[in-house]
Amino acid sequence: MHVIQTPNAPAAIGPYSQAMVVGDLLFTSGQIPLRPDGTLNDGDITVQTTQVLSNLKAVIEAAGANLNKVVKTTVFLKNLDDFVQMNKVYGEVFGNHTPARSTVQVAKLPRDVLVEIEAIVSLA
Repeated sequence: MHVIQTPNAPAAIGPYSQAMVVGDLLFTSGQIPLRPDGTLNDGDITVQTTQVLSNLKAVIEAAGANLNKVVKTTVFLKNLDDFVQMNKVYGEVFGNHTPARSTVQVAKLPRDVLVEIEAIVSLA
C-alpha cells in the first residue's frame, strides 16, 4: 500500500491522501473544483465538473494510469438538477470508456461546491 501525491492536483484539505494504491487498484479521494494551487474554481456546474475531472485525471496519471483504466466513479452532486450538465462534461471527458458509476445528491459538500467525484482505477 502506498500514497499517491501530485502537485498537478490540489493538496488534500484534511488528514487524507489524494489517492492510495492497494495491490493493483488505485482509490482516489473525492476531488472538488479546487485548482492545483488550492483556489476554488467556483463557476457553474459545467466549470466545476471540468475542474474536478482535470484533478482526477492528474491524480490517476500520477499513479501511472489514465482515465481508460477507471473501473468505477462516484459522483456527489449538491443538486441532482445539475445531473444533465455534469453528465455532458463527464461523457466528453471519458468518451467511449464508460466505467460503472453511482451518482447521489448530498446535503452539502466541502467549500459548498456543486460536485465531487472519486474513482477506483485498475493499475493492472
